[in-house]
Amino acid sequence: MLQIQSIGLMSRTALEEIIKTIKPADKQAIIKAKARQASLAKPPGSLGGLEDMAVRIAGMTGKVKNRISKGCVVVFCADNGVVQEGVASAPQSVTRAQTINFTRRLTGVGALARSYGSELLIVDVGVKDQIPENLYTEEPLKDTHKIVNRRLRPEGQTGNIAEGPAMSRVEVIRAMETGIEMACAVNREGFSIIGIGEMGIGNTTTSAAIISAISGKPSDDTVGRGGGVNDEGFARKKEIVDSVSAGFRETGGILNRPEAERMDLMIEALSRMGGFDICAMTGAYLGAAACRMPAVIDGYISAAAAMTAYVIAPAAADYMIASHKSFEKGYMLAMDALGLQPFLSLDMRLGEGSGCPIAFSIIRGACDIMTNMGTFEEAEINDDYLEEIRNEEKYQR
Repeated sequence: MLQIQSIGLMSRTALEEIIKTIKPADKQAIIKAKARQASLAKPPGSLGGLEDMAVRIAGMTGKVKNRISKGCVVVFCADNGVVQEGVASAPQSVTRAQTINFTRRLTGVGALARSYGSELLIVDVGVKDQIPENLYTEEPLKDTHKIVNRRLRPEGQTGNIAEGPAMSRVEVIRAMETGIEMACAVNREGFSIIGIGEMGIGNTTTSAAIISAISGKPSDDTVGRGGGVNDEGFARKKEIVDSVSAGFRETGGILNRPEAERMDLMIEALSRMGGFDICAMTGAYLGAAACRMPAVIDGYISAAAAMTAYVIAPAAADYMIASHKSFEKGYMLAMDALGLQPFLSLDMRLGEGSGCPIAFSIIRGACDIMTNMGTFEEAEINDDYLEEIRNEEKYQR
C-alpha cells in the first residue's frame, strides 16, 4: 500500500517515482473473474455491463471477489482567474459558499452522499474568498464536516489564463501532491472506492482548454456553456480556449507527441491553462491507481483531470470508472481517449462529484453479484442447455 501522508514540496523526480508504482490491471485476476462470471447461474452476458464492471474491479484489486464498502468523494475546491473575462454565469462568491455548504451536506453531492451512504472529503486548494478558520482542519478525514486546508496561494485563485500562466510548474506539482495525499488518506482509512469531484467557478473553461491541448481539437469540439453562460461569454470562452491551447494543438495535441515528452508537456499545459482543482484531481487519480483503488470519474472537469492523469501515467486509466455521460460538450473526447464508457445517462452537468455516490451503489451491486451469486453447480442446475449459445459472439462480453 502506498503510504503518503504529507510529502512536503514534491519534486518532479518524486512524482515520477510514484508514477512508477502504478501497474496495469492484473490480467490473471481478469481471466479468473471472467471464468467465474461464466459459471454463475444465468444466461451468458445477461447482466450486461454489471458483469464487465465486476471483471474490471477484479483487475484493479487483483481479487476475483470484492466488496465495495462505503465510498468517499473527494471534492477539490478552487477559483480561477479567468472568470474576469466573463466566461461564467455565476459569481466567484459561489465557490466559497458551496465549499462551506459541502460541510453541511446542503449541495447536490452532499444530498446524494447522504442518500447513498457515502462520505465526503472537502479540500480547499485555492478558494479566493477567505473561509472561516474554524471550518478548517489539517488532517484528512479526521472530521469530514470540515475543510482540509491545502491552499496553494494566499490569494487563493490562479492567474487569468487570458493574460498569462495560471500557475508555476512548482504549483502544478504541489497541487498534484495534494491529490495524491488525499487519495492515499482515503485508502488508508479503509474506503474501497474513491470519487473525484470539484467546485470552482470558471473551471469548465480551464477544462476545455486542457482537453483541447491534449486532444488537438479546437474549441468547437470542447467548449460548452457550463453553468449557462450567455452568448457573449460563450464566444469569449471559445476565443480564450483556442488562444491558450494553440501551441499544443499545432502538433496534433499532447497525445500525438512521443510518450517520453508527454509528462513535461502536460505539466507545461497545466501551468499555462489549468486550475488548482484540475491539478489536484489529476494527483488523486494517480494516487488511487498507485493504491490499486477504483476511482470514479464524475463530469466534465473530473474527466479533464482523468485525461490528464492518463497522459502522465497511461496505466492509471485501468483504475478509472466513468459514471455518467456529462451533458457538457467534449466529455466524450476524454472518454474515447481513456477507452471508457459511462454507464449512466442522466443529462447531468452539476459537477461536485455528484455522479459518484450513484455510481458507487451500482458498482457495489456488480461486485456483490460476482461474490454472492450462486454458480450452476451451487444452484444444482444442469447448464448443458446453454452450450449451443456460449460460444456465439452475440452473447459474449
